[in-house]
Amino acid sequence: MRATIDRLELEKNTMQKYGYRVVDAIVEHWVHQKEKLPVTHATREEMDSLFLESAPEMGDDMNKVLDFVLKNVMNESTNLSHPKSFAFVPGPSNYISVMADALATGFNIFSGGWSGSPAAAELEIVTMNWLLKIFGFPVKQGGGIFTSGGSMANLTAIAAARRLKCGDEFSNAIIYMSDQAHSSNIKAIRVLGFRKEQVRIIPTDMEFKISLNKLKNAIAKDRIKGGQPFCLIASAGTTNTGTVDPLEDMAKICEEEGIWFHIDGAYGGAAILSDKGKKLLKGIDKANSLTVDPHKWFYQPYEIGCLLVRDHRWLKNTFTEKPEYLRDIEGNTSEINFYDHGIQLTRRFRALKFYMSVKTFGLKVFRNAVSYNISLAERVEQELRISENWEIVSPATLAVINFRYNPINEDLKPGQIDQINEYISKKVLVSRKALLVTTILNKQVVLRMCLINPRTELMDVLETINLCESFGIQKLKEGFIK
Repeated sequence: MRATIDRLELEKNTMQKYGYRVVDAIVEHWVHQKEKLPVTHATREEMDSLFLESAPEMGDDMNKVLDFVLKNVMNESTNLSHPKSFAFVPGPSNYISVMADALATGFNIFSGGWSGSPAAAELEIVTMNWLLKIFGFPVKQGGGIFTSGGSMANLTAIAAARRLKCGDEFSNAIIYMSDQAHSSNIKAIRVLGFRKEQVRIIPTDMEFKISLNKLKNAIAKDRIKGGQPFCLIASAGTTNTGTVDPLEDMAKICEEEGIWFHIDGAYGGAAILSDKGKKLLKGIDKANSLTVDPHKWFYQPYEIGCLLVRDHRWLKNTFTEKPEYLRDIEGNTSEINFYDHGIQLTRRFRALKFYMSVKTFGLKVFRNAVSYNISLAERVEQELRISENWEIVSPATLAVINFRYNPINEDLKPGQIDQINEYISKKVLVSRKALLVTTILNKQVVLRMCLINPRTELMDVLETINLCESFGIQKLKEGFIK
C-alpha cells in the first residue's frame, strides 16, 4: 500500500489539529477585525519577492505553510468586512455562512444536478422559493439559479432574453439601459456578441434615474429604423448612488412594447426587506428577470449571486443541453438539474450558506440589519448637512451617500474642489484607517460611502469624516495644482 501522504491523506488526529487551527484563526479574525487596519498596500514587486517561486517538488511542514499564509495572505488583504470599509460594495458576511461554506467545500458537494446531490438541489429550490416570495415573483411558475455573482446573473438573464425574444437571429436586436447601469451589463452584452451600435445608453435625470421620455424616444426611433427593441435593463440600487429607476413606469413601457424587462438589483434588491426599501423598490415584482446578490446586502460571503425569473422554463429552454454522458441521470421533471438553468455544469453548493444563515438567524434579523443600514446613512447625511465643510451631492439612498469637501467659507473653483477631494481619498487610503474612494457625479469628483455593514456604527463614520476634514485642511494649506 502506498504511503498515506502519497494518497493526499492525513491521519485523523493530524486533520483535527490542523482544522482547529484554521477555525481558531477565522474566529480570531471575526472577533478582532475592528482592531485591525481595513486597508493594505503592496506593489507587484513586493508581492513577487514574497511569493514568487517555482512549484516545489517536495512538500513542506503543513503548519509552517499555514503560518506563512495567515501572516502574509489573510492578515495582509484589504478587509471588506471591516466596519470602516466604505468603498465599492462592502462584503459584511456572517460567521454561520462562513462555516457553511467550509462544510460545502469540505464535503466537496457537486451542486450541478439532482443525481449528484438531491439534498443540495432541494436546498437550492427551497431557498430560491424564499427569494421568489420575498420579491413577489410567482413561486409555482417562477424559478432561478445561484451564480458566482451579479455579473454572471446579468449575463444569464440577457442570454435568456435574447433566446426567447430573438431566437437565433439578433443582428437587429436593441438593448436599453441608463448611463448609471452597472458595467457588468455592458460586459455581458459584449460577451454575448452584440455590437456597440445595438446598445442604447439612456441619460439620467438630476436624481440619476433613467429619463423615461428619452427612453421612449429611443425605442420609437429604433422601430422606425427597422431595429428590434428586445430588452430593457433597470437599476434597483445603482452602485454609484443607490438610486432606483422608476420600475413601475418602465414595466409598463416593456409591456406595451413587448420588451423583456430585466432589473439589476445586485446591489439594492435586498433593501426590500426593510419598509423604506420596499417603497423605493415598488414595481420590482413586474420584472421578467431580476438579479440580486446575496453576497452583498444579504450578508453572505463571496461568491453567491442570484438570478430570478418569472417562469423557470425560460432558463431551461435557453441552457439545456443533452450530452451523451448525462443521458442516464436526467430524472423526472420535478428533479431540477441546475446545470440546465445556467452556464455552469460543475457548480459548488452555494445555497447552503444562505439556507443555514437564514435558518439560524431568521429573516427578522436580516430585516433589522438592512433597516439599520438605511437609517445609518440617513443619519450620516444629517451630520454632513449641519457642517460648514461638507456638501451633499447625492443624498442617502439605500445606504449609499455621496458628498464632497467644499467649505462654505472658502472660495474654491470647481477644479480645486475636485483636487481636494481626490487628495482626501488618497490620504485616507495611505493612512489605512478607512477604505474610502471617489466616484464621478455630474462631472464632479465626490466621496462615496456605502454603509451596508450591520457592524458599522455612527462613530466609525464620524471618525472617518473627521479624518477626511483634517486632510482637507491640510490640502488647503498646501495649495492647488493650476
